Amino acid sequence: MRGHVRKRGATWAVVVDIGRDPQTGKRRQKWHSGFRTRKEADRALNDILTRLERGTFVTPSRRTLTAFLEEWLPASRIQLRESTHESYARNIRVHVLPRLGGVELQRLTPVALNAFYAELLAQGRADGKGGLAPRTVRYIHTILHAALADAVRWNLLTRNPADQATPPTSRAAQSAEMKTWTAEQLRDFLTHVAEHRMYPAFVLAGTTGMRRGEIAGLKWADIDFDRSRLAVRRALVTIGYAAAWSEPKTDRGRRSVALDQHTLAALRVHRVRQAEERLALGPAYTDEDLVFARADGSAPHPERLSKAFAAEARKAGLPPIRFHDLRHTYATIALQAGVHPKVVSERLGHGDIALTLNIYSHAIPALEEAAADRVAGVIFDRA
Repeated sequence: MRGHVRKRGATWAVVVDIGRDPQTGKRRQKWHSGFRTRKEADRALNDILTRLERGTFVTPSRRTLTAFLEEWLPASRIQLRESTHESYARNIRVHVLPRLGGVELQRLTPVALNAFYAELLAQGRADGKGGLAPRTVRYIHTILHAALADAVRWNLLTRNPADQATPPTSRAAQSAEMKTWTAEQLRDFLTHVAEHRMYPAFVLAGTTGMRRGEIAGLKWADIDFDRSRLAVRRALVTIGYAAAWSEPKTDRGRRSVALDQHTLAALRVHRVRQAEERLALGPAYTDEDLVFARADGSAPHPERLSKAFAAEARKAGLPPIRFHDLRHTYATIALQAGVHPKVVSERLGHGDIALTLNIYSHAIPALEEAAADRVAGVIFDRA
């Protein structure tokens, strides 16, 4: 690799030979202009040649973040689940491009990213009614970090500015959004909805911690009443507001879950009711073997579960939480009841017990206090 410096008007330029065009055979050069003195240009030339030899040189470019992300999103599709890709695209379109899209990719700094995150926390909602939740801001950081990491791999950046940025911590993001009910509040809710058509779905969420999509996608073939277990094999999720079938989020998401007798009883009653609906509709019934099908047997939109839950929680006079918070409620109650975190982690389908402990750290002090009393009891009762 060769290069030289050249006077160009009132400034100096660095000219680097980058080989010959493979098709035309013509010599190719890259110019880097705007150096005030020859000494500055010489230093720049040495730096460029050194980085070229090490493979760390990035050609200067005025490409904007918008231009890069418009290339990156289609390329990332093969690496992501369809629902995840749609979520990435939506967050980039709604939150990133309006605020950062015009910034040149190579001028994006950790300071600019931190200012962006602060703005989202303060006034990031698309409807203009306040800021985004810390967890959402951290998710946007995750998207940008992945995209900029690819920019480094594609030799568009020398380093990833998101590495040095400071989004809300994962624990702060989780705790700021997570709300749970007590065991008594969950019991009151289930008593209130005992006659509701979706009662067994609410019971499943409260006694197993299954995700909404996993419950919506459950089929009768997945339930083994003799062994008191069900298998999580698929999920019915939303992609761009439309329902779509999806695989479990992780390998451990595909799991077998033990069921208690109360939950099994609720499912048996529901199966009888569904059989009556099938007989009443006859040929008009669409039999997809879904446990929580609509009255005509067709697949429900997962959002119907959330809306039904929110409406009934409001009627019951209970603190408002999301349907997904039933999952958090189950995990918190289980840990506080002394269930081993490993068991809770497996029932939730987490990939790692550390994830469970990190998310539900608020329930750990109670476990530690109980352990302290239990061990002290063994020691001193024997004394």
